[in-house]
Amino acid sequence: MSGIPLGVLDLVPISSGSTAAEALRNTIDLAQQTERFGYTRYWFAEHHLNPGVAGTSPAVVLALTASATSTIRIGSGAVQLGHRTALSTVEEFGLIDALHPGRLDLGLGRSGGRPPGQTAGPRPTTTPVVDGHAPNGLKIPPRFSPEHLIGSPRFLLQQQLLHQPGAAPQDYGEQIDDILALLRGDYRSTDGTEAHAIPGEGAEVQVWILGSSGGQSADVAGRNGLRFAANYHVSPATVLEAAEGYRAAFQPSDHLDKPYVSVSADVVVAEDDETARELATGYGLWVRSIRTAEGAIPFPTPEQARAHAWTEGDRTLVADRVDTQFVGSPVRVADQLEQLQEATGADELIITTITHDHADRVRSYRLLADEWQRR
Repeated sequence: MSGIPLGVLDLVPISSGSTAAEALRNTIDLAQQTERFGYTRYWFAEHHLNPGVAGTSPAVVLALTASATSTIRIGSGAVQLGHRTALSTVEEFGLIDALHPGRLDLGLGRSGGRPPGQTAGPRPTTTPVVDGHAPNGLKIPPRFSPEHLIGSPRFLLQQQLLHQPGAAPQDYGEQIDDILALLRGDYRSTDGTEAHAIPGEGAEVQVWILGSSGGQSADVAGRNGLRFAANYHVSPATVLEAAEGYRAAFQPSDHLDKPYVSVSADVVVAEDDETARELATGYGLWVRSIRTAEGAIPFPTPEQARAHAWTEGDRTLVADRVDTQFVGSPVRVADQLEQLQEATGADELIITTITHDHADRVRSYRLLADEWQRR
């Protein structure tokens, strides 16, 4: 399996009792360490108004990390386009590419709820899921509905703070078209006026589309012949339909002649299963804070997590994420990742790991890399 590359997705998490500054220092250290361990790319997510997440601006954090590393690809997983323009995105990544050419991944995501006319209903998949499992045994839990999050006061406030008054997000597909045109240097407005993003035009960036289902993101990625990243760690219920929808929509392009899929997984590895489970104790409480719309809390210690009085509703709220987190010894987790790769046909896997202590997080990535390279 060493032929399947492993990458890193980093939210720049803040642990309880720590600070954003320390989280950023830990991130730069982890990027340097995972570069040595053999990981192929290092991505930063974008999240806002979360007490326990410092990764608010992928472009800023990856610019800092680019200067501290030399070979690992770095990028966004993903820039959320709902409150951005095509030009600002291309210019930002063009600036970084000017100093670090050929190393950037421009991962693009849709944000701000569903576009007009798009439903939240499930899309058909030809892969049978029986008793919550794919044919090879990969766990596919029931679908989680984010409707209560989209309508929450915190989400609405976030949209208010991120958008200019009266501004309306551009259609996602049109925005991707504009980004690609600006990168190529052939952008034309509806009246035929040229625009050239300097820096940005001709930048050696690898464009990715990130998506959690077989909906618009998968369609846009496929139609444009771009690389696609499906999120098992965020939406395990829809990972099969996402990969399948992308492949069904794929059209060869100058970027790719055949589909290329990366799939994410939430992972904690330790020397043995018991230690790994202890390190992952805080994960359920952390996910609960996200799913209750309060925003990701600083990642708790195992003791803090055990002190929480869990209700049945709490457990149901986080079950899909907790049940699909890969936790254990290097052999156990690598076996689970092989199962994920087989079920989805992934060309790459993206690993996201959060533990309270930075040293445990670094060790998790090292142990996994060592085991993966042995296969």
